[in-house]
Amino acid sequence: MRSRVNRFIETHFANVFPERRVFLRSDTETRFIRLTPLTQITALGGLALIMSWAAISTSILLMDSIGSGNLRAQAQREQENYEERLNRLAQERDMRAEEASDAQERFNLALQQISVMQSQLLSSEDRRRELETGLTVVQDTLRRTMDARDTAAEKVVALQAAIEGEDGATSVVAMGSEVNGAVDALSVALSETAAERDAKAQEARQAVREADEIAMQLKLLRDQNDRVFRQLEEAMSVSVEPLNKMFRSAGMDPDRIIGQIRNRYSGQGGPLMPLTFGTEEEHSHEIDRANRLLEQMDMLNMYRMAAEKAPFATPVKSAFRFTSPFGYRRDPKTGGRRMHAGVDFAASTGTPLYATADGVVIHAGWSSGYGRLVKIQHEFGIETRYAHLSKLNVTKGQRVSRGDRIGDMGASGRVTGVHLHYEVRVGGKPVNPMVYIKAANDVF
Repeated sequence: MRSRVNRFIETHFANVFPERRVFLRSDTETRFIRLTPLTQITALGGLALIMSWAAISTSILLMDSIGSGNLRAQAQREQENYEERLNRLAQERDMRAEEASDAQERFNLALQQISVMQSQLLSSEDRRRELETGLTVVQDTLRRTMDARDTAAEKVVALQAAIEGEDGATSVVAMGSEVNGAVDALSVALSETAAERDAKAQEARQAVREADEIAMQLKLLRDQNDRVFRQLEEAMSVSVEPLNKMFRSAGMDPDRIIGQIRNRYSGQGGPLMPLTFGTEEEHSHEIDRANRLLEQMDMLNMYRMAAEKAPFATPVKSAFRFTSPFGYRRDPKTGGRRMHAGVDFAASTGTPLYATADGVVIHAGWSSGYGRLVKIQHEFGIETRYAHLSKLNVTKGQRVSRGDRIGDMGASGRVTGVHLHYEVRVGGKPVNPMVYIKAANDVF
């Protein structure tokens, strides 16, 4: 069969694949290797296959390298966009907090002004009632005086009749003098009473005008307070709802969390105590509205305290990349699947690492597999773990706050490179840390 193929090739392709001989010469003898056309075609085909394989492999490696570079650049851009978004959200949060603080100051000032104006109005009302009472007394006195004057006039008439009918001139003159003196005294008293009545009436009109002016000022102040109330209510709605959504997105019941915070911090007093005034103002619409706002402010404060005690932050603030997510993954040594109980953040050795919530350090040292490990116990049964550190900045029993530096990134323990292995455990069971980090994206 091979001879036939060789003869066919020599017949049709003699100029391309002629039979060749390679001579091998030594000191004593000369030998040659015969290269038939079939052998030449086989060798050439093998060489072509090898070169094709090399070209394809080189192309694949080059494309993979380019793709990896693009992915790293894309991850870097996404990280920069994420940090820029966080900065914008932080600035907006600070601006909202400043607006709420300013509105609360204006609200407190307005409440003080209302209290002063209400006191003035009550004082004016009391003064008006006193003037009305005095005017009534003056009118009664004037009425009695006029009755006495009429009685005296009747006596004068009777005396004049007696003068005309009696002969005792001396007695009549004496009685006439006595009557004239009484009439003069009554006239003087009547004039004084009339003057006092006019003065009281003038004071009453002045008090009514002052009461009307105070009422108008109070109405204007209430309109201003209504605008302040609306601004505060809008600010509270904008501030509380995202926090409520953040806790629910993280699988935490806001009512239960706030209840635990309120039971733990049950102090009384301070600026958020309910407002109370006199009995006439006790159930007014403004006071009820103000107390509802104070309750919302207290709720916002409870949310803030609860958010600081849950891991709603990222442990790495410098540039990093995610290298391994939470969940099951393939073990390169055994080939089986094993649970990866956290997420991995990769960066350079010595990158600062920070606590993601307030808590107490319950472990700071070496742990098999984890390498240098920090465990922090938080409220609500939550624990966070930071593994493979190159340096520890905390000790067991130390209390830390969110943002405190607890160590540096490294490659201690069972690792394939420098990274942070970050875990969140609730009730001792691992949960996905990204649930908390993503839930806080629109808040922090």
